[in-house]
Amino acid sequence: MVAGALAIAALIAPASFNVQKGEPYECGIPTRGTSWMQFKVGYYLYAILFLMFDVEAVFLFPWAVIVKSLGVVGLINVLFFAFILILGLAYAWKKGALEWK
Repeated sequence: MVAGALAIAALIAPASFNVQKGEPYECGIPTRGTSWMQFKVGYYLYAILFLMFDVEAVFLFPWAVIVKSLGVVGLINVLFFAFILILGLAYAWKKGALEWK
């Protein structure tokens, strides 16, 4: 089924070849200079912290759906999970990872 869907998409998709389509750009603005430039490490730290806490927050959704059936043991488990998240945030804050320099 996957191969069939890919074949159908390849047959009916519009195809036009243009040099500009192969160029990397962001928001429609053509790039200036090389694309191999260095970024501040702060951007990466913010991205990693965002991903870490975003993914951790996604793990709370299944718990919220079945919270009534878990009882007190489930509540204690999720409080422990949240405590570990708060410790991670406090550690990042103490190390200065949340400061924009």
